Amino acid sequence: MVSGVGVLNRKLFRDLWRMKGQVVAIGAVVAMGVMMLVMMSGLLVSLGETRRTYYERYRFADVFAPVKRAPRSLVSALAAVPGVAAAEGRVTGEALIDLPGLALPIRARALSLPAPGTRLNDVRLVAGRVPAAGDADEILLLKSFAAAHGLSPGDRILATLNGSRRSLRIVGLAQSPEFLYITAPGEIGADDSRYGVLWMGRGALDAAYGLKGAFNEALLALERGARIDAVLDAADRILEPYGALGAYGRDEHGSNRFVEEELRQLRSMSVIMPPLFLAVAAFLLTLVISRMVRSEREQIGLIKAFGYSDLAVGLHYFKLAVAIAALGAAAGCGLGVLAGRRLVRIYLLFFKFPFLTFRLVPAPFVMGFLASIVSASVGGGFVLRRVFMLTPAAAMHPPSPPDYSRAGGLSRRLDVRLDQPCRMVLRRLMRRPGRMVGATLGIASGMALSVGMISITASFDHMLDLTFNVIDRSDAAVVFNEDVPERAILELRSLPGVIEAEPLRSVPVILRSGLRTHHGTIDGLVPSPRLYRAVDRNLNAILLRKGGLVLARTLARTLGVRAGDVLDVEVRTGHRPRLFLPVVGVAGSLLGAPAYMGLDDLNRVLRQPDRISAAFLRIDGARSAPIYRRLKRMPSVAGVRLKNETLAALRYQMDTGAGSMRYIMLAVAGVVAFGIVYNSASIAYAERARDLASLRVMGFTRGETAFVLLGELAVVTLAALPIGIGLGYLLSLALSEGFSTELYQIPAVFSPASAGLGSVVVLGSAVASGWLVKRTLDGADLASVIKTRE
Repeated sequence: MVSGVGVLNRKLFRDLWRMKGQVVAIGAVVAMGVMMLVMMSGLLVSLGETRRTYYERYRFADVFAPVKRAPRSLVSALAAVPGVAAAEGRVTGEALIDLPGLALPIRARALSLPAPGTRLNDVRLVAGRVPAAGDADEILLLKSFAAAHGLSPGDRILATLNGSRRSLRIVGLAQSPEFLYITAPGEIGADDSRYGVLWMGRGALDAAYGLKGAFNEALLALERGARIDAVLDAADRILEPYGALGAYGRDEHGSNRFVEEELRQLRSMSVIMPPLFLAVAAFLLTLVISRMVRSEREQIGLIKAFGYSDLAVGLHYFKLAVAIAALGAAAGCGLGVLAGRRLVRIYLLFFKFPFLTFRLVPAPFVMGFLASIVSASVGGGFVLRRVFMLTPAAAMHPPSPPDYSRAGGLSRRLDVRLDQPCRMVLRRLMRRPGRMVGATLGIASGMALSVGMISITASFDHMLDLTFNVIDRSDAAVVFNEDVPERAILELRSLPGVIEAEPLRSVPVILRSGLRTHHGTIDGLVPSPRLYRAVDRNLNAILLRKGGLVLARTLARTLGVRAGDVLDVEVRTGHRPRLFLPVVGVAGSLLGAPAYMGLDDLNRVLRQPDRISAAFLRIDGARSAPIYRRLKRMPSVAGVRLKNETLAALRYQMDTGAGSMRYIMLAVAGVVAFGIVYNSASIAYAERARDLASLRVMGFTRGETAFVLLGELAVVTLAALPIGIGLGYLLSLALSEGFSTELYQIPAVFSPASAGLGSVVVLGSAVASGWLVKRTLDGADLASVIKTRE
């Protein structure tokens, strides 16, 4: 004898097989939500744990304290600061690497090898050996830079160190936790080929930069529980007589900031996206199970009449919802692992970990299953009340048919103009507005996902266009070794092929507002600049008022200030004055967090007139090669940044690196949109299968019968479009906030093209779903469908 539970379980499996199309559609929505959760959570764990292990193993410093020149004996004073576990002084400086076949030298950073004992910011030797003690021409070269240029141990390179041109021999390749993300100073996009790092023996680099017996950067490792603010203040006090440039913590370190911002972005998106998909899945499950209860009310009454309790019958439909969610969660876990492993390989292209594997920790999988089951429980819970309320006697009688006698209030004139199939479509929509609203909202939510994802893709493009075509209208930027007289701009303007040259002075500062601090620069711009401008929200050039600062919007938000507030500005160069400057405006910069000031005004408050540190150039592309050769021979030039190379590197990173996440989310949104539309079409067909078969028996053609069904889907889909566009706009605002970081800001861009492409996705899904449902309708066995179910 089969137990009652066994009978209902067999019915459960039959129901799952019978409605397999809808199971797949809803399961796909659940799977996408769980996939995003597993993928993002796994990436968070993988990146976070790998970074922590790498930092610990190679002793990445907690505090960096640059200084002009300090005696090496001062390291012991730094080590004695409360909370400091180890201290080390090193030599570092800018360099230029000249490689054959390249028009311009490559900017690089030269570092002394870690001191024996403390070995803070240690290097990981990948190939070759470390430079021999006392050999001034041997170097370690950063592995990624060497690979980008085909260099290996044994090769020689020409490098300029502190103005001296030397031939250096590569004896080994190395990695370091200090250079997980490699960019040239002042740039955002990673490009292994455009910035190098080399390590030399301490004595060799001391001599090259004239720092024998001294150091120009201190590294500090902190004890557990140490107060970093107190250590930073103590380090600045100790180094102040020697030209302290402002100690900062690991959170301000460029490479670590990029990794941290990527982790923050992943956390934000893991909070926004998975719940969105699972909420849609819960809504769909509610519609499907509600439809089943309505269509199977006679069976429910019969089952209860045989003695099954309300709880047993209710649990049957509850388990159906949970089973669909569990199947989707299982598929989502597998897809999440595959997507995570693929993204790990992409992350390794930009974040230079020695290894990075997608870690399979239990938490994301458990969370994925729990979240999907909870969403199914919410959907199934709404239906249980209806099952409990059905009594056997009432349930075994079919529901009273709706009254269609008055055509749902259609006027007599409209009634005459419409043919019979059209009147049937409108009557159903108008007589059951609740179902129409539910289906419309379901399709609108799917469209919102598509519109939001398309909008965020357009936002990335808008951010690049604004930065490199509106704010920066130059072709190249020349950076000098040190501040030079403003007349140096005349030499650049005299170069054949230079159309326009515009000076800039960039000054390192610490900006303070209350307890908030930011290490950055103030960029001094000429009046009415043409090549590099500060623009407002409306993309109009901002007039730089005398005596005040214009802050990038993200910097103003970080410091918690607005126009009219006064900032405490600590200049970290020259005489290092302390200034109190008002904020006079907020700029719409989307890359970095710059602060702007008039060039003459900046030089005046620094008491250093007519000084510049860089220049922007607009050049004749046909004559660029001779210009680059002349710049290469200028001893005062530290490097040249070409805007098209910077843009290409940043676009490549956003298309294939961490920014490629938006393409994954766009594909997921397309799958979800199709699943929602197909599910809506399947529900409509399942509810009307017997009526549609009756129409065929009464003489309606296949086309007319399909029109009655698909006409309803068409009206609902068209009604969902404007709602989906509105919801998509709101979603794009949330996504732009989630994708934005302190390093770059993604504006919310909502254009007709985004709405149009989102509409195409939904309409395409509707056409495909209609075709699949019509196939089912055409292949139905009319005799079996119209039989009365006893």
